This record gives sequence, structure tokens and C-alpha cells, in this order.
Amino acid sequence: MLPLDIFLSAMANGLMMGAVYALVALGLTLVYGVLHIINFAHGATLTAAMYAVYVAHAALGVDPYLALPGLAAIFFALGYMVQRWVIGPASHGDDSNILLVTLGLSIIMENALLAGFRSDTRSIDVPYGFSVVEVGNLFLSTPKLVAFAGSFVVAALLWLLLARTDTGRAIRAVAKEKTGAALVGVRVEHIYAVTFGLGAACLAVAACLLMPTFLVNPRIGNAFVLVAFTIVVLGGMGSIPGALIGGLFVGVVESLSGLYLGESLGQIGIFLIFILVLLARPTGLFGARA
Repeated sequence: MLPLDIFLSAMANGLMMGAVYALVALGLTLVYGVLHIINFAHGATLTAAMYAVYVAHAALGVDPYLALPGLAAIFFALGYMVQRWVIGPASHGDDSNILLVTLGLSIIMENALLAGFRSDTRSIDVPYGFSVVEVGNLFLSTPKLVAFAGSFVVAALLWLLLARTDTGRAIRAVAKEKTGAALVGVRVEHIYAVTFGLGAACLAVAACLLMPTFLVNPRIGNAFVLVAFTIVVLGGMGSIPGALIGGLFVGVVESLSGLYLGESLGQIGIFLIFILVLLARPTGLFGARA
């Protein structure tokens, strides 16, 4: 039986990591909720965002947290342009074509990063990288606490955008019925591109929150997106609350599995829970039946 302090520490670390997983999953589930497709370039985009944080720090000396607003805006613009002028025209209105196009983009991006940065693993050195906050008998990583808080702030801002703005209402209208939305004057192609941009911006924020404590290599995004796919299906395809709660849940399960089974087997618990939930509720925890 493990001491209570170690168990609580694992729970806390799981929640903090789960919040970042949720942030990565938010962009994925948002794109699915509106475009009804899986973006296979999501992992490569996260990797590119992490390298952008690395370059901003190594070449310009910009702190990852200070780089956050600028990189979020840049990746929103990039996501918008890629959807509007690459994915949209190349798909010819066929969802299966979109899957192939995003898969092709993923391969191109990963190999471009590999050519530019080689296969070396890189990291950044910030003064607060190893600082901790003492909470009772627990010592919590300061960067992970910032990531935890930042993920909730982004989720709240995304909810406000969708619930309280004209753009958010247009996004929800297109997600529900794109033909009807087009008939009342909503520019569907523009909303698709905005949604893709928001997904890319979420990844840029996640990269800024991750880099103070994580390493980056050309394929690091795939590890996060594998978990994010699980979270999206677990929480319910297209459900933003499901992505947030599912991310926290997966983070805790991974942390406790690593504690009891060993670090190398930490993700076994995630996929066992994933299979059990799908057997009991195929639509996920918050998903609705078609």
C-alpha cells in the first residue's frame, strides 16, 4: 500500500497533465464537431507549434508564456489559410478526400520538421522549469500548475466564443445544419476555416504551456494526439465539455497506472478504460446518438 502523500501527488500530477491533454483534444473535437472529419494533421501541427516555441526562445529569447498570444494568433491564421485555400479546394466537398488531404499534410509537415531540425530531441531552459509550489505535503511543479490554469482559461474563452458571439452562433449553426446555415446567409467556407484556425490556436497555446517542462522532436505530437483521439471518443465526438472532463480523467488514469504498473505501462490504464466505456456507452460519456 502506497503512502497517501504519494497517491495524492500522483492524482495532482494527473490532473495537471490531463488539463493539457484536454487542451489538445479541444481543437480536435471542435474540428470534428463542425466539419465532421478527423484532422490527421493535428499531431504534426502540435509538433510545429512546439518547434515555434523552441525557435522563439532559442533565437529571440522570448519566454514561452510571453510568446503565447503571438503564436496563438499566428497559428490561427495558418490554420485558417490551410483550410480555406488547401484543404477545402483539394477535398472537392468530399469528406473522405479531407481525411486524405490532412494525412498528406501531416506527412509533409513531419518530414519538413525532420529535414529542418533533424531527429535530435531539443528542449528550452527557463529559470522556473524546476520550481515547485508547496501545497500541504505536496510539491507541485509550477509550470504544470500554470498549464493547468491556462487550459481552463482557454476552455472558458472558447465556451464564451461559442455561446456569446455571432461567430460562435454561426459555428454552432454550421455544425448542426450547414445547408440551413448557408440559406440564412452564413458563409460556410469561412466558418470551416475559422474552426480550423481555432483548433490550430489551441495547439499553439498547448505548445507554449508544454515547452517549459517537455522535450520536442519531429514526432512528439503523435504521442499527444493518440491520447487526444482517445479523449475525444471517450468524452463524446464533438463535445467540448466531454473533451475537458475526459482529458482530466485520462490524465489521472495515466498517472495512477504509471504509479502502480510502472512508467512504461502508464497508458495501459487509459486504453482499458477506453474499451470499457465504449462497450458500455458507444457514444462516449457526453456524446449524443446520431
